[in-house]
Amino acid sequence: MSSTASAVPPVTSYPFENIIATRDALRELMGVASQGAIDKEIAYIDPHARNFIEHSPFVCIATSDDQGRVDVSPKGDPAGFVKVLNEQTLLIPERPGNRRLDGFENLLANPRIGLLFFVPGRDETLRVNGKAMLIADPALLETMTWRNKVPSIATAVEVDEVFFHCGKAFIRSKLWKPEEWGDVSDIATFGKILLDQTKATDTTAEQIDCYLEDAYKKTLY
Repeated sequence: MSSTASAVPPVTSYPFENIIATRDALRELMGVASQGAIDKEIAYIDPHARNFIEHSPFVCIATSDDQGRVDVSPKGDPAGFVKVLNEQTLLIPERPGNRRLDGFENLLANPRIGLLFFVPGRDETLRVNGKAMLIADPALLETMTWRNKVPSIATAVEVDEVFFHCGKAFIRSKLWKPEEWGDVSDIATFGKILLDQTKATDTTAEQIDCYLEDAYKKTLY
């Protein structure tokens, strides 16, 4: 697709009157964490965390580069696709994507990584933080084969913080309750969104949607 998109001018000011700019001001407003919220953090994958990861088909991965620019990427596969090698090490296979590789390039500059695991139907989530590296060890990659496709790369995570989040966010959002989702028919198709954002002139939204539907069928792995 050809593109004629123009740059959006940066925001130079904000219409806010009360900005929280210090830790003391934040704590004065919000209070301090309970001892239980502090004590629940551990530095390794215990049996409960392992079991949750083994049931999780979806994880969000947060990284940042050496300038502090942040990326969050969703990763999904059959439950248990993130491998627990031991109490300190996780392995996340990479499947075919758009080749932007934003998160991977971030890790080359800054190895810190944050993971948030979801299990459908469970309101709690599991947070894992640590340091990561990109690996291409054939023997390990072979263990993550799916549909006869071996990933070409994986992210190895050295774990140093593990804790469960309570379910308040999911209860408030009613994320697992289809009857509460509401009407989403006014959200444009992905093809229409891409067409409008890229300003492409050599295709149509319908053609992009057809291409994506075919790609989803043929190039997931």
